Amino acid sequence: MAPTSRKRPRRNPPAPATSRARATAPAAKPPRPADSSTRAARVLDALLGKLPERYRQKAHDILVLTRMDRPIGTLLLLWPTWWALWLAARDFPPWKPLVIFTLGVFAMRAAGCAINDYADRNLDPQVARTAGRPIAAGRITPREALIVFGVLLLVAFLLVLLTNPLTIKLSFVGAALAALYPFTKRYTDLPQVVLGAAFGWSIPMAFAAVQNQVPAVGWVLFIANILWSVIYDTEYAMVDRDDDLKAGARSTAILFGDADLMIIGVLMGTFLTAMVMVGTRAHLGWPYWLAMVVTAGLFGWQQWLIRHRERNACLAAFRHNNWLGLTLWIGIALALAVR
Repeated sequence: MAPTSRKRPRRNPPAPATSRARATAPAAKPPRPADSSTRAARVLDALLGKLPERYRQKAHDILVLTRMDRPIGTLLLLWPTWWALWLAARDFPPWKPLVIFTLGVFAMRAAGCAINDYADRNLDPQVARTAGRPIAAGRITPREALIVFGVLLLVAFLLVLLTNPLTIKLSFVGAALAALYPFTKRYTDLPQVVLGAAFGWSIPMAFAAVQNQVPAVGWVLFIANILWSVIYDTEYAMVDRDDDLKAGARSTAILFGDADLMIIGVLMGTFLTAMVMVGTRAHLGWPYWLAMVVTAGLFGWQQWLIRHRERNACLAAFRHNNWLGLTLWIGIALALAVR
């Protein structure tokens, strides 16, 4: 008996590809700087999502140029400013200087980032962490960065004009420090000291705006902030130490060499001593001293993080300083509130 033949089901031939059926691949997003915040980057994308495409990318690049995708730097500038405002007012500061200086922090930090990337336009492409920055990647021209810097500097100056003559005079020193810092890494091993002076210049300005003078405690706080800035920016520079050595950049991380952990520890102790002087001169109560104990513990955690000098750990230690600044502000604010 002959086997019955089974008919195979006919397969439909694939439909011919047409130009309408072809899916267009989405445009690739530009590379994101390695140290940018994923959460902040998503916020920027959401905010710019409704802009026309031809404006969206340029706006995004300008926001990245001014580090709006990395709010940690703004916070590290904001906390010392708020320390000074609360200490100068001896309580919750008046709303006018509080608003002026808070907005000024955002404007000046953004301006400083724009001029920093302009100064580092030939250095950033050689460093893995910064190669994706807008100027280094060719998405923003150096001329555009200078325009952004000038506009932000003008905004900050207009804010200062709402204060008093002493604060206005001090603002010129702050602008000079912000413009000078990016170029110091080529001529000195201590650019972090200049950064600390630039970041901390809001301290004497805040005292001048509230008290129309800068008392001794204001200058002690200013020096303490320089020490703190050297600490966290050395931790930050440890991330790029190998790349900076190849590119010829200079930093305290390179200067300190194998003694970096010990020197950072000494700086931490010196900062705590300076903040003890601030607390005693300002006659602050127990919440401040409790915050100081927590601050010492946070410094200990940072030393633990960077003990092997691994890049990600050093970057985490740098970012950890946001909590340290917040802790001290809470201590100052509560100590003044319960007097």
